[in-house]
Amino acid sequence: MSDTQTESTGLRKTRVGIVISTSMDKTIVVEYVNRVPHPRYKKIVKRSKKFYAHDEKGEAAVGDKVSIIETRPISKKKCWKLQEILTH
Repeated sequence: MSDTQTESTGLRKTRVGIVISTSMDKTIVVEYVNRVPHPRYKKIVKRSKKFYAHDEKGEAAVGDKVSIIETRPISKKKCWKLQEILTH
């Protein structure tokens, strides 16, 4: 049984979001929108969060839908890495 494979890929979180900024070198800012029920009223509300992700080749552009994966801390705020670009 391959435990090392499940350890390396199974515990990492992935998120899909929209790129809102590419002005930094090798870094993109991805906005992730999550739909959750309100704790008391149960209406579905949107919660958004910004993630700083590492983009080594600078492939992503503003407005792209991308998939990011959790990784070791690269800098103070950056602990995500660009996995793939889903749509341009």
